[in-house]
Amino acid sequence: MPRVLLPLAQGCEELEAVTIIDLLRRAEIEVVSAGLDAQPVTASRGTVLLADTTLDQILNQEFDMIVLPGGLPGATNLDADPRIRALLTSQAEQGRWSAAICAAPMVLANAGLLDGREATSYPGAVTSADYPSVRLSDAPVVVDGKIVTSRGPGTAMDFALQLIELLSDRETRNTVETALMRPA
Repeated sequence: MPRVLLPLAQGCEELEAVTIIDLLRRAEIEVVSAGLDAQPVTASRGTVLLADTTLDQILNQEFDMIVLPGGLPGATNLDADPRIRALLTSQAEQGRWSAAICAAPMVLANAGLLDGREATSYPGAVTSADYPSVRLSDAPVVVDGKIVTSRGPGTAMDFALQLIELLSDRETRNTVETALMRPA
């Protein structure tokens, strides 16, 4: 069973975090949500989320994918945490997946993981002026190598479904999507 780490920072976008966790778990993918500390996470719209564990408790575990939800100041808080950068760098060195949505692709960009790649983000989060080596796209979801990026809350479901397909297969994605009453 694939394992996914979803770090939860104060101010994350709850629609993205919950959608990703929910859909991946429907696909029988193990998702571990980890708070940057032991406090409940107050998301960007005031929803309080309780992480499964803390980041410190899982630092030495391996994951098939790390997925960063966006939102502000959630993405900024992820970017400021050196443990996140170390995890993403290690993930890339081991040829494993990293994914980010909304403002969180800037975390990947600041870690150097988007250099020379095509990526998308919430408008203004990753710009050609700030990151000239990133080929920016307006697509809802972009996969380039082992990096997946997406635009924002409105693309969270498409993003999560793409992650399911990458971690499992197209049939699993279709099964989950059909049960959601979305045409596959």
